[in-house]
Amino acid sequence: MTGDQRNLALLLFGVFVASTLAITTWAGRRHGSPEEFYAGGRLFSPMENGFAIAGDYMSAASFLGISGLIALFGYDGVLYCVGFFVAWLVVLLLVAELVRNCGRFTLADVLAARMRERRVRIAAGISSVTVCVLYLVAQMVGAGSLVALLLGETGGRARAWTVIGVGTLMVVFVALGGMRATTWIQIVKAVLLMGGAIALTALVLVRFRGDLDTLLSTAARNSGRGVDFLAPGLKYGGGWTARLDFVSLGLALVLGTAGLPHILSRFYTVPTARAARRSVIWSIWLIGGFYLMTIVLGFGAAAVLGTDAVRTSNAAGNTAVPLLALDLGGGAGSTGGTVLFAVVAAIAFATILAVVAGITLASSASVAHDLYASLSRRAGRTQRGEVVVARIAAVGIGAAAIGLGLLAEDLNVAFLVGLAFAAAASANLPVLLYSLFWRRFTARGAVWSVYGGLLPAVVLVVLSPVVSGGPDAIFSGVDFHLFPLQNPGLVSVPLGFLAGWLGTVTSPAPADLPGHAAEHAETEVRALTGAGAA
Repeated sequence: MTGDQRNLALLLFGVFVASTLAITTWAGRRHGSPEEFYAGGRLFSPMENGFAIAGDYMSAASFLGISGLIALFGYDGVLYCVGFFVAWLVVLLLVAELVRNCGRFTLADVLAARMRERRVRIAAGISSVTVCVLYLVAQMVGAGSLVALLLGETGGRARAWTVIGVGTLMVVFVALGGMRATTWIQIVKAVLLMGGAIALTALVLVRFRGDLDTLLSTAARNSGRGVDFLAPGLKYGGGWTARLDFVSLGLALVLGTAGLPHILSRFYTVPTARAARRSVIWSIWLIGGFYLMTIVLGFGAAAVLGTDAVRTSNAAGNTAVPLLALDLGGGAGSTGGTVLFAVVAAIAFATILAVVAGITLASSASVAHDLYASLSRRAGRTQRGEVVVARIAAVGIGAAAIGLGLLAEDLNVAFLVGLAFAAAASANLPVLLYSLFWRRFTARGAVWSVYGGLLPAVVLVVLSPVVSGGPDAIFSGVDFHLFPLQNPGLVSVPLGFLAGWLGTVTSPAPADLPGHAAEHAETEVRALTGAGAA
């Protein structure tokens, strides 16, 4: 890495940070109330919110991780794109409008619209915070990998300071700007990311004269795997364990998006349920186009750089896109390569900062609005005090994400996001669907569903090869893994649904529960018509 590349990338990143801090300062003048802080006053249009959703969803896992996986594993890496994109059909058809009508700020609000019990809100709050922290870890790892490449530092010190710096910035964005600033940062980031992806994709296609067959054949040849690079099984074909791991990952990706707290919270920033649905349509177009481009970039990295070069730079493939940009611009030392690398690195930084801001806001909202509001018995607790707690919570969540990000620095960011999706699909989606569509569903069923999905997901991750038992594990020197799969979704998602069903059928008969029928009827009318929605 030359000094010019490093200085230009840092300059562009500094410009973005300064711009976003200016946005945060401007937006921070109007977030005294929870509605301003959590939902931006519900004033965003469907197009603005659609761009913000896309900016929230197209994370470091998408830009860095998926392209890197495709460069390393070919066809099997493309499966991540399919899972991430198909998930939006679940969001559009089952979740967006109903959540906007039933909730106010968080997932727990949707459940509380029907089951007004403190234990339900606490369970949903704990689950939301856990999923958000897991998601944040992936963004921290992506930040560390990018800066290690940018600064030419392979040691742990550069990564550590990068993770700390990103964590500090995200706390500032959330604490000062709230949802309004976070949304505009995500919109700017989505525009930058789409522009960068379009430019790189165009350059890859120009390099191969628009011939996709030549691109794929060159990628296969330079991968060292030949035609196997373009066929299923390179990553998930090594036996039944690997195949089940793929099924588990696919289940988590397709179902997990609808349970992600920072995605659900975006539906509250628009004025109506119709606007929420239109927001999802906007985001689907943007996200679908982006994932098509990541496929070209992944195979382009394999074709232009070679799989071995990608793996040498970063074993998890997280630096494939910046290295591809450097080569496409003219190579190391060239002006074009310097500029293009710097632009891509700055966009990747912007991606990470925008996403971590959205996730941190969602998790701090769960701490303040769900946990603090439920556990605090102090008389005179005010809405303004709840916002103060949310700001403090952002600091604590940022610290936890920094610590875990340092531990998992050698894992692929797309893979880490898969773990967060598994937790969301196991704990949040079952209770959300049961609450919206099952007439008999009870408070006991809600609590059992959340913990019955969340606890197995977390425990199975701890007992998986991701944490111990292998050279790429977080704790490589010990071996206490008992669960053979790397992603727990295949087991934990069915357990979440089963626990919710068991909790409901073992509850007193619905007719014996005070107000059960009336509460369900009220929720159903509100979900379908929007009557009484915030």
